[in-house]
Amino acid sequence: MRSFANRVSRSVQMPAKPRSKVFDPDHVGVYHCWNRLVRRRHLFGWDALTGKNFSYRKDWVRDRFRQLAGVMAIDVLDYAILDNHLHIVLRNRPDIVSTWSDEEVAWRWWFVCPLRKNEDGSVPDPKPCEVGLLLPDVDEYRCRLSDISWMMRLACQTIACRANREDDVDGRFFAKRFDCSKLASWTDVLACSIYVDLNWIHAGLADTPEQSQFTSAFDRIHARWQQVSDEMGNSVSLPAKDEADAWLAPVALDERAIAYQPPATMCSPSNSADRVPSCNPIGAARISNKGFLPMTRDQYLSLLDTLGRVIREGKRGFIPADLPPILERLDIEPHAWLDSFLDLFRSRPAPRPSPGVVGSG
Repeated sequence: MRSFANRVSRSVQMPAKPRSKVFDPDHVGVYHCWNRLVRRRHLFGWDALTGKNFSYRKDWVRDRFRQLAGVMAIDVLDYAILDNHLHIVLRNRPDIVSTWSDEEVAWRWWFVCPLRKNEDGSVPDPKPCEVGLLLPDVDEYRCRLSDISWMMRLACQTIACRANREDDVDGRFFAKRFDCSKLASWTDVLACSIYVDLNWIHAGLADTPEQSQFTSAFDRIHARWQQVSDEMGNSVSLPAKDEADAWLAPVALDERAIAYQPPATMCSPSNSADRVPSCNPIGAARISNKGFLPMTRDQYLSLLDTLGRVIREGKRGFIPADLPPILERLDIEPHAWLDSFLDLFRSRPAPRPSPGVVGSG
């Protein structure tokens, strides 16, 4: 486990390259993106310079990415929002956006950049004439909807403008646009996901994943708790869109999972053999139901808990060794999967990139 923990560290400490040399817009790929606030100020937390607590702005960041995840052709795999920076793992889906009709592209772009809003700030459905105004530039919008640079731009720009208005200042809020690196195999994706989800713990902000607010692990644990509670009949089931992790890509990569098959005129080509099985309709919490790791959510959380106990030089925090395993802490009965799961990392070379997980580009 310690050797894999070292791999986690190495996989995310590669020097950043220019985005134009990293991002391939024509092929499905997984990318680790990160951005820091200007001068490393804690403008998402307690800021020593102003003496103000801006922790509520973390909600702004999560809400904006959640909104974009429902309309853009990009899967959000993992994220972590800290006081002075953020991490997010994204998978672009040109395979999905290429199947949308021009009208659907215009509809989706409307919800990304609406030309009008309701009095309460919500975005109304576009009128036919408003869709018509967008159609001349539909090819450009189609490219943008699966471009991670555009998702990061739309998210960071919205947050920066809102914060600057609140502070009554001008100028930069983020130090730069953002940095990113491509994750070439599922083991790279796994290592990066672990790194991102342990950020709060390594920063000394939390002792356990279930305490690590504003991380994908926290959302998935919250959803798991809800699932267990529902199974025990202790609460009313939430609609799928309202589950804490509904906007995140599922952990388990299951090619058989087809929750929604759109009509050929809206979200898939006329040839049924070429259809994209996991494309969700407008209004869904996420663009697809495609997972990204060859393991279940519970297996991932158990591995996260194990690696979080490793003490790393230069990191302030770790999961206390005397805590019981995470599945016990969550009142979930562990299953006999550990030995077979660990075989994935015992004397086995890293597998080649899988088109189903990270794309072929």
